[in-house]
Amino acid sequence: MTETQLGFSTFYAERSADFSKRIAEVIPGGVDSPFRSFNEVGGHTLFFNRALGSKLYDLDGNVYIDYLGAWGPAILGHCHPALVHACSQTLLSGPIFGAPHELELELATLLIEAVPSLEMVRFVNSGTEAVMSAVRLARGASSRNLVVMFEGCYHGHSDAVLASRTHSSSSGIPKETSNNTILVPYNDAESLEACLRQYSGQVAACLIEPVAGSMGVIPPDPGYLPAVSQICRQNDVLLIFDEVLTGLRVARGGAQALYGIKPDLTCFGKALGGGMAIGAYGGSKELMSRLQPLGDVYQAGTFSGNPLTMAGGVATLKTLSDKRIYDWLEERTAQLFAGLQAEINKKNLPLQLARVGSMFALVFSEKPVRNFIDSQKIDSKRFAHFYHLLLERGIYFPPSAVDAAALSAAHSEADVEETVRACAEAFAFI
Repeated sequence: MTETQLGFSTFYAERSADFSKRIAEVIPGGVDSPFRSFNEVGGHTLFFNRALGSKLYDLDGNVYIDYLGAWGPAILGHCHPALVHACSQTLLSGPIFGAPHELELELATLLIEAVPSLEMVRFVNSGTEAVMSAVRLARGASSRNLVVMFEGCYHGHSDAVLASRTHSSSSGIPKETSNNTILVPYNDAESLEACLRQYSGQVAACLIEPVAGSMGVIPPDPGYLPAVSQICRQNDVLLIFDEVLTGLRVARGGAQALYGIKPDLTCFGKALGGGMAIGAYGGSKELMSRLQPLGDVYQAGTFSGNPLTMAGGVATLKTLSDKRIYDWLEERTAQLFAGLQAEINKKNLPLQLARVGSMFALVFSEKPVRNFIDSQKIDSKRFAHFYHLLLERGIYFPPSAVDAAALSAAHSEADVEETVRACAEAFAFI
């Protein structure tokens, strides 16, 4: 029996299909970031013209309950009134000065209050830029070149970290750059310890996603992050937490607050600005004072800390100071997972539910995913089929079998109930 016979409507997105063809003539692949393409799931991309609360609206008038969350930053939902008001008022005074202003001080103070490991921060324009700068700072402060990273973790597209991106290689990266990065398995403290012994005195830093968000939302095993921290201290290696995804998302103080770890440097992006283009990195005064003009490590940016972005960040952090928001996020995500797990159990599907806080994934795998090798066994074809079944039912997920989805404070109980119903219908066809 076909879906049409069961009463489901045919998915209609004619204008998006037309725009997808037209944009591909002027923008490579039709997207400004490969993540946005539908290469993995098939079909054409969707074009949106509006976002509000928990919903996305496409050019053809279709409405979706959104679990992409703009790849993470929409913790409060789209167009939160506090954010819109703050940015609108700031825009009237000028979006960029190229000079210091009071909103930089306000946001830096709020962020340091929220994240215990920070004594000083510097603002940049993206998570990629934050990680790139933190790695340079670690190398400058230690006078060492090697950086240890963890298989399957994603840290942006700068050469220094993309060189070790196991499942997303790129041409154009000099071999010399790749030679300065070393990969070890995630959730394997013994491998990290052996690596640092092998390269004793040569490693500047270990760069890690405390929750691996790009291979099925893998949480750290119990005791793993404390072990990583201890191993780094014992080997005089700086520990860098990439909290671009987890910062503010899994807790107001980030994953480091959730797991009780104090990294040497922390990188932020996405969520910090509530949707504005932002990044930041920070740590101790001793480390951060190595940056010019105080020290000898260079980093700069014309748009870094611009008033418009800072206003968005201030509004976001102030709003998220209300603990009830995180309680709501936990309650709604738990509601979603309870409903989905009941449907999965009914049908005995090879589907794992993975989450940390409101960051989650539906993983088409026979067993839970703990590392990159496990993530390679995720059934991406089955996910692609499921993805389009959800689109037809008004549910928008990341177009990737491995990348994190996210729930926002704007998602209602009714949104979650509708999502569970849509998934249950889709499960019947996979």
